[in-house]
Amino acid sequence: MKRNRKAKILATLGPASGEEEMIQKLHEAGADLFRINMSHASHDLMRTLIARIRSVEARCGRPIGILADLQGPKLRVGKFANTKVTLTPGQTFTLDNNEAPGDETRVFLPHPEILEAVKPGDRLLIDDGKLHLKAEKADGKSIVCTVVAGTSISDRKGVSLPDTLLGVGVLTDKDRADLDAVLATNEVDWVALSFVQRPEDLAEVRKISQGRVGLMSKIEKPQAIDRIDEIIELSDALMVARGDLGVEMPLEAVPGLQKQLIRACRRAGKPVVVATQMLESMISAPVPTRAEVSDVATAVFEGADAVMLSAESASGAYPVEAVSTMASIASKVEQDPHYPGIIYAQRTPPEATGADAISLAAHQIAETLNLAAIVCYTSSGNTGLRAARERPQVPVIALSPVIQTARRLSVVWGLHSVVTGDAADLDDMVNRACRIVVTEGFGKPGDRIIISAGVPLGTPGATNMLRIAYIGPDGQTGF
Repeated sequence: MKRNRKAKILATLGPASGEEEMIQKLHEAGADLFRINMSHASHDLMRTLIARIRSVEARCGRPIGILADLQGPKLRVGKFANTKVTLTPGQTFTLDNNEAPGDETRVFLPHPEILEAVKPGDRLLIDDGKLHLKAEKADGKSIVCTVVAGTSISDRKGVSLPDTLLGVGVLTDKDRADLDAVLATNEVDWVALSFVQRPEDLAEVRKISQGRVGLMSKIEKPQAIDRIDEIIELSDALMVARGDLGVEMPLEAVPGLQKQLIRACRRAGKPVVVATQMLESMISAPVPTRAEVSDVATAVFEGADAVMLSAESASGAYPVEAVSTMASIASKVEQDPHYPGIIYAQRTPPEATGADAISLAAHQIAETLNLAAIVCYTSSGNTGLRAARERPQVPVIALSPVIQTARRLSVVWGLHSVVTGDAADLDDMVNRACRIVVTEGFGKPGDRIIISAGVPLGTPGATNMLRIAYIGPDGQTGF
């Protein structure tokens, strides 16, 4: 299934899209990989969805990636005697460790880590920022606050802490159980970590997963921005989770941060996904707003590896239309005459490694000679990532003998992954590449392609060779 676009689409599965028939429709409409939200999915439902995705994969003959999104710590206030209370800006309101029902003056906060970490002057945002509190006193048992803005608070509303670094990791007991269940399936390609604050948050997950899944850090807290280079270095990919990020930071700062994060990931050669409210109105409408179209287009113009649909595909009334709309926007942007120049302007010098030098050379040769495709043999996926980092305008086909690698690369910009065995020798390497380029619809007899591989063949991490080849008249051999 050939895609006529470089940017990938990550679609969330849910009540509106969990059946196998619908998953296939979403894939055919343009979804390259699927997200299972562990905040809502039981382990049985997760296994069912995985089985359905893999059934669609087998039927369509294309590697499909699966992302399991861990819930992360959910911070909430307790309950009130009358469910909801009215507050006045300027009044005092306390969050404490008293389990008694709350009233107009106080409420229980069942998170000792917050009570211990908040300092005078820190902000506390309740209910996605609808209530803004400022800490005046904090003694580890209670936080006395002034109401800055907002007029009400009710049971179990969420708490955001834009100024506070919590001394706890990102994994809750639920997350650990979910992660164990995910790893036990051996069928999930990516795990997304919610509310990452610092690089140390990745350590426990790395230890548990032991490389069996790629780790995608969700950037949704200001503390993560402060140490973003370290987080990128220890992550396999990033997600710009604009929902919570827009609560904890000024909304007007989010677009600039999105651009910074996309470019930082490209410099590092790590995939980056832009998420949240991209086509929000399509939850209930068959067409998006003009602003939403511009939002998706901006992410594509910036060179994001993937754009994500949340409720639009999970619980909306028009999941297939949302995916096809997103695919159409991406395709149109990539056909814009300004697109290649914008993408090229964002490139950064290659790292001083053989794989980077080979990828840069392949890009330059392919575009200078107007070749039909770049074909890279990749076992671990690193060569594919390096080829995508260069953002070439010609198609890039990643050939891998490892199905898990091909699935994981489904999130990466511009890569068309194909599962194939290791080449037996150089002639087989060329012939196999030419045959796949033709059968996958990227070239025809008489076209030229460029092939990157490692010698000795089949050696992971040994990319050291480039070969220009003509596709023979039979479309099966090259010379």
